[in-house]
Amino acid sequence: MFIFEHVSLKQYNTFAVDFKADYFFKCRNEAELKRFLKHPKYKNLPLMIIGGGSNLLFTRNFRGVVLKLDTPGIEKIKETDTDVFLKVAAGEKWDKFTAYCVGKNYGGIENLSLIPGTVGAAPIQNIGAYGVEVKDTIHEVLAIEMKTGKEQKFTNAECQFAYRSSIFKKEAKDKFLITSVIFKLSKNPVFNLEYGALKHELETVVNVDIKAVREAIIKIRNSKLPLPEVLPNVGSFFKNPTVSGKKFSDLSKAFPELVNYPAEDGKIKLAAAQLIELCELKGKREGAVGIHAQQSLVIVNYADATGNEILDFSKYVQKTVSEKFGLDLEREVIVI
Repeated sequence: MFIFEHVSLKQYNTFAVDFKADYFFKCRNEAELKRFLKHPKYKNLPLMIIGGGSNLLFTRNFRGVVLKLDTPGIEKIKETDTDVFLKVAAGEKWDKFTAYCVGKNYGGIENLSLIPGTVGAAPIQNIGAYGVEVKDTIHEVLAIEMKTGKEQKFTNAECQFAYRSSIFKKEAKDKFLITSVIFKLSKNPVFNLEYGALKHELETVVNVDIKAVREAIIKIRNSKLPLPEVLPNVGSFFKNPTVSGKKFSDLSKAFPELVNYPAEDGKIKLAAAQLIELCELKGKREGAVGIHAQQSLVIVNYADATGNEILDFSKYVQKTVSEKFGLDLEREVIVI
């Protein structure tokens, strides 16, 4: 078990902001993890767990231990006539896992292709894209209680999944470390093709199969989203806001072009990207930071912007949208 001091985090966050951690530990297996959690030197220090670093914005050095999960592995643990259950280590790269499933014709997560990050982060955020959320395929989440080292299992219901949220962002936040996730996937895939861009991309495909869906998703994402290694970013910076029926009615009178979708509890979900575009912010740049020209949900670090410069720019976007629509955009990114 190797723990390093004063390590730069620039290569461990996709915004590529250069802050340091007092201590850095790359965990390769659960045995190492359990030893670390009991270690007298580190167990009382602040701890932050990272996967791919694709949902983080550092604004300062981290005065504690940054633990990077680097635990790969995909294991089939059960199979029925219709479904397959896969136990996937938290450190497995998410898109490597989606490619594996598509290659095996296991349906359920093909619409989530090319999302950056790791499997362990997927339940925390309840990642979603193109009409699909990961909660619909998660059977159980296996975790370790950081304070005691005790193993715990969370059923799908116990995870309390919601839009871009789960129990791991609420009452269980910073209390549990996810070690693996058990997915229930279909051996007879039924595709969700309702998302407009996806439907359009597949119009000319005669026989739509799981590989065609993945390829279409990858093509769409590559056309709109900059690669972090080329233009540092974390993908979607803001969540799509939800409003009451009355609020939507009022807004639609002034802005009849508003894209909208039904949400939970009778609410209406709006497209944050469209709201930002209607504020004429798409492609807007302030110094080293700005909104990408092809996708207004993506804030980009153009030239070694600091974390605080990126945060300040995001607040400017929030303020502009609030003044025009009376809506508060919530960040998806976690600010450190």
